[in-house]
Amino acid sequence: MKKSLLLSVVATGFIFAGGDIAPVAPVQPTVAPAACDFWGTLAARYEFKKDGEYNLGDKENNTWRTVIVLGVEKQFGYGFGFGAELGAQTDLGLDIADKGANGTSSELSQLYLTYKNGNTLIKAGRQALPKSLSPWAWSDRTAGLLDKAFEGVVVVNTDIKDTTLVGAWVARYAMDNKSIRLNGENNKGVFMLAVQNKSIANTTVTASIYYAPKPLKATSAWLSVESKAGNVDLGLQLAYAKIKGLNLKKTMGVAAYAGTNVNGLNARLTVAYIDDGASPLAMGTTSGFWGNSFGGAFGGDTMGAKQKIARVDVSYKIAGYGKVYGGVGVDKVTGGKTMVGGRVGYDFKVADVNAKIEYRYHKDNSSVKHHRIRVQGVYKF
Repeated sequence: MKKSLLLSVVATGFIFAGGDIAPVAPVQPTVAPAACDFWGTLAARYEFKKDGEYNLGDKENNTWRTVIVLGVEKQFGYGFGFGAELGAQTDLGLDIADKGANGTSSELSQLYLTYKNGNTLIKAGRQALPKSLSPWAWSDRTAGLLDKAFEGVVVVNTDIKDTTLVGAWVARYAMDNKSIRLNGENNKGVFMLAVQNKSIANTTVTASIYYAPKPLKATSAWLSVESKAGNVDLGLQLAYAKIKGLNLKKTMGVAAYAGTNVNGLNARLTVAYIDDGASPLAMGTTSGFWGNSFGGAFGGDTMGAKQKIARVDVSYKIAGYGKVYGGVGVDKVTGGKTMVGGRVGYDFKVADVNAKIEYRYHKDNSSVKHHRIRVQGVYKF
């Protein structure tokens, strides 16, 4: 059974989750070290694919992933602590497409030191960045495995009531056993400042700004407002990006959603517009609106062309039997092919395993049709 996380990590998780969780009360450094907190994930995922000339069920195009993730966190005392995470995956010889390339691999996905004093937390090293506060460069997981980690220093402070302040310097990102500089050979990293405020009832306002010095000379800014009134959810997000060092035209985007949740039925309509700038709205990922909301089956990372996006998501919770869900999306690209996508799935729990069965369809801007049937199970301990 997963133990409660250390104070420093709990505080970070609550802040990064963007939920309505009160800041942790100030705790003075102590000389008594806490016991180690061990945790982990076991997962398996199989994906049947149909892409272009491949047919659904062709072994050469299917992918299998077995994942194990092990983590440890410990406080030394006097406010200091550390954390580490090791992730590994293997295809067990069942994945013909990836065999010999990505069949089996392992990586130190996180390794960091922490220092907690009052309402200030400092975290330095290889770590995951939260998409709620870092929409231009953030981390996600596939079947429990961290897709990308970042190397740098993050400082979080909650001294101001209902307000979270974040400052960060990130030099590299770690992915597929590689550590890659974010800002070219003359690396000075990327700097980020963010503020999140919840002083207005049921409303979260988040602003983030990034700056990368030479050679990129890149600036990115994000503003997000999300509010809930009864059974109605509303959201608005504005984005700006400009990479001057590469002579890329600035990109601006706006997205909004309206949703409702009644008796287990959740429905949301999201619309977005992105102008024809060539500067990406996310670093190394697809469109950053609400954390890759338009990636995968619902559009892509088309830059240099105007995009008009509309998406509808619906889900229904069946008491004691999990959740069924589905969605459709359209991404109209000026001067290119319209991208369309859809998915339908069933999310449920068997014993302590979170299971999912999903069908996903996507026609990209080259009119290539992609079909996916995903079967996944994740066990956390």
